[in-house]
Order: sequence, then structure tokens, then C-alpha cells
Amino acid sequence: MNHKERFISIFQEQIKREGADKLLEYLAGPSSDFFTAPASLRYHGSYPGGLVEHSLNVYDCLTAYLERERVREVYGMRYSPESVAICGLLHDVCKVNTYRPGYRNVKDENGVWQQVPSYEYEDRLPYGHGEKSVYIISGFMRLTREEAFAIRYHMGFSGIEDKRSIGEAFERFPLAFALNVADMEATYFLEGKLDK
Repeated sequence: MNHKERFISIFQEQIKREGADKLLEYLAGPSSDFFTAPASLRYHGSYPGGLVEHSLNVYDCLTAYLERERVREVYGMRYSPESVAICGLLHDVCKVNTYRPGYRNVKDENGVWQQVPSYEYEDRLPYGHGEKSVYIISGFMRLTREEAFAIRYHMGFSGIEDKRSIGEAFERFPLAFALNVADMEATYFLEGKLDK
């Protein structure tokens, strides 16, 4: 099963709320590049299909984190499979249609500049990062308050927002913290920088 097939399978199996079918139709349709887009310009998942692969990695990391005995028993973090799928699979829908193929200059092993394929960032809906994902998803289906805050603050302290707001969001909505941990684990340990 390829990444697109696995994403669709998990989505259809776990996400049943009203409007979910329309959201999946949009993501798989001709007006979205979700399944072919990179996850970033030059770092993790910077290749065709990197976004869907990253989304699956975050889903897997989030699922594993929430299965930990300490997380369940001491922290009391228990979420439905639907909420886990929504947050893990959809946290980065803000990246749909934002990366365009391009080139960048890099020096080769002899110090000579070469043009190599890359991506350029062009956001035609500059609404932020996590908040843009919440906005897009909410156009199709309702999110719970905890899901919305988790997706909004999934960048954690690496985002550009007021750091006090992040701590407050993590304290009030623990799923936000869990999603941040899963996103960081996927980004830095599973995917990492393309040209280390």
C-alpha cells in the first residue's frame, strides 16, 4: 500500500463526522496537491509526496505517544481514534498548494555553483500555519475545541506566536502538546534534513 492509499484508508476508517467525505474529496481532487506536495522547502519531506508521508508519520507518532501507559494513566490523555486521525493526518493541510517547483544554487564538491531542483514557497492564503489548517478543515467539517487547539498549536515553541499562549494551550488542551511531540518526532527523527 502506498502513502496515498494508506492515508485514504485510515481517513475513511477513522473519520466519520459530517463533511469528512467532502474534505477527502477536496484533498484527493484536482484543486489540491496534498498527495504530491513536499512537506517543506528544503528540509524534512522536501520531495514529491513528502506532505502525505509526513502526515502519516505524525499520525503514527501521535498514536504511539498516546498509547504509552504513563500518558494514559498518569496524564489521563485519552482521545478517540477519530480525534487522533484528524489531528495527525490533517495538521498540515495548510501546506496544500503552497510549494512550486523551482531551482536553487548550490556549490558542488569542487566549489562550482550548480542549479538543483528545489521548491519555492508561494502562499496565496497567508493565514498563518496551524490556524490556516484549522480554517481549511472547518470549511468542510466541525472540529472539537481540543482538536482545533491541537492543530493550531502543533508547531509548539518553534512557531512564531506569543510563547505564553503556547504554554497555556498545552496546559488547557493536552492533545496540542501530544501533537507537537508527534510532529517534532516525525520531523527530526523519522524524516530529518534532506542533505545532512
